[in-house]
Amino acid sequence: MAAIPAGKPILLIDDDAELGNLLEDYLGREGFRLEVAGDGTEGLARARSGAYSLVLLDIMLPGLDGFEVIKELRKGSYVPVIMLTARGDEVDRIVGLELGADDYLPKPFNPRELTARIKAVLRRAERKPQASDTPPDETQGSKMLRFAELSIDLEAYQARLGDSELPHGCPTTPLHITPFPRHKGN
Repeated sequence: MAAIPAGKPILLIDDDAELGNLLEDYLGREGFRLEVAGDGTEGLARARSGAYSLVLLDIMLPGLDGFEVIKELRKGSYVPVIMLTARGDEVDRIVGLELGADDYLPKPFNPRELTARIKAVLRRAERKPQASDTPPDETQGSKMLRFAELSIDLEAYQARLGDSELPHGCPTTPLHITPFPRHKGN
């Protein structure tokens, strides 16, 4: 199976410098670039930058804890997040996933398993449109656009990803969306 590693680096938000060095070395051999933020406040700012393909996030951090980081991050970013933490209790895993984590791996972990999980999450994040993705319903005059889990209501000026409403600018400013012609198989 082809490797996914090209593109943007991965951000590790963890105050454990030894783990950062180990993962930087291991993931580097797997073709990934890793950058490290040592606390939650710095990590959140960097994760919001859009410069990363994926975030590896610890829970127990100085500054903002991992739960606060993902809660704030999900207010405007859908960068994939894998929680990596010594807090492997079932409740912590559930809370992390409910707050928006894409996966959860308790420490200690096998670096090969982490690599496999990174590749799986990136595959899902980079998925191409499929037949189940529905185009705008132009024949019935619908003002809804849908693509996978994203829906845009052109009349109400609202966008949703799954069950979550996405933040937007001024509700009276019209959305300007240019339709692209659909071709069978595209």
